Amino acid sequence: MTRCHVCMDPLPTGTYHEPCLVDLFGVPRAPFVDVDLARLQTLALSMVGRSSLSGAQRKISATLDDERATLSLAIEGGLYILKPQASAFEELPEIEWVTQRLAACAGIEVPPAGLVALADGTRAYVVRRFDRDPGGKLAMEDFCQLAELPPAAKYDGSAELCGRIVDRYASQPLVELLRLFRQLVFNWWVGNGDLHLKNLALLRGPDGLHRLSPAYDQVATRVVIADDPLALPVGGKRDNLKRSTWLTLARTYGLGPRAADRVLSEIAAGLENALAALTEAPLSPGAIDTYCRTLRQRTATLAG
Repeated sequence: MTRCHVCMDPLPTGTYHEPCLVDLFGVPRAPFVDVDLARLQTLALSMVGRSSLSGAQRKISATLDDERATLSLAIEGGLYILKPQASAFEELPEIEWVTQRLAACAGIEVPPAGLVALADGTRAYVVRRFDRDPGGKLAMEDFCQLAELPPAAKYDGSAELCGRIVDRYASQPLVELLRLFRQLVFNWWVGNGDLHLKNLALLRGPDGLHRLSPAYDQVATRVVIADDPLALPVGGKRDNLKRSTWLTLARTYGLGPRAADRVLSEIAAGLENALAALTEAPLSPGAIDTYCRTLRQRTATLAG
């Protein structure tokens, strides 16, 4: 038994469920990815200024051809983001994919995404852009922009600042504050120390309402960086958070105790399914062990 490299559900044989490929690529077969890791740096440099190439993990715009048989790099207008292996940290594509799937299981909206093989056989993470459609770019602003901060200040926020941003700009603040609370708790639960202000955004939907965007760039960074602290402190704390820390944040957001307790309980209740999925994930034994250990420790914290 393996796991589908899109939905992460069990799969008797093969690599993907056909419906998962249709959801991600529009066809029941995986496209050939017309790039390899050795050529990627040169190709990426030609896109500087037109795509996001910051940090250890490169992000490359990609597009499908008209037959949806080949995924290749796009200078502009790509409807996909491709993230290959990083030289600084091993297994980042796989870790991001697993983290996004666990987020979906925890009730967090995520965009269609999966793992694909590059031409040289290495794996990359591919995600369909939710801020684009065939008609062009959708209106989206990240929390750095909404806080009127420069991109370099993306680590200068806090969970409380994020709440104030949502309360001010979301069309239905209380609904979105509950979604934000769930996302913040989840990212702490999995050990993501890189949820900063540019990795949270409000998206204007077709109905004109401003809501939290689907979750993106979620990586359990503690798998590759030991004891990585939170990018956004909660109650002034970046580490050693307690159940009471989260309940205090919920009160700050104006959430009732029942709603807050339900979020904490639902995330903690996902432990066994998460552990089962991780044991069959395409990760090294060391990465699986570190990921599982973080989940066990933090589930115990949520239980009080």
